[in-house]
Amino acid sequence: MSARWWRASLPLAGRSPILPVMQTCISVTLNGEDRSFDGPLSVDDLLGTLGLDRRKVAIERNEAIVPRSSYAETWLASGDALEIVHFIGGG
Repeated sequence: MSARWWRASLPLAGRSPILPVMQTCISVTLNGEDRSFDGPLSVDDLLGTLGLDRRKVAIERNEAIVPRSSYAETWLASGDALEIVHFIGGG
């Protein structure tokens, strides 16, 4: 029995899993400043990382407004340009 056959015949629990290659660092321009974040990252994840209240911001990604209902499904990619406006009440 060859080593090649033995390795290939091991049950999945005995082998290292093959994981898809995922982007681990996202470089974006955020309000004119170059920033890097661990990825993959959605707009919703970004707001959590920044500690911003999702109800009090407006987000533009690559010159298009991101609807609040799409924050969780809108994934960021390196090179994206984001503008985040934070609403502050006052009188």
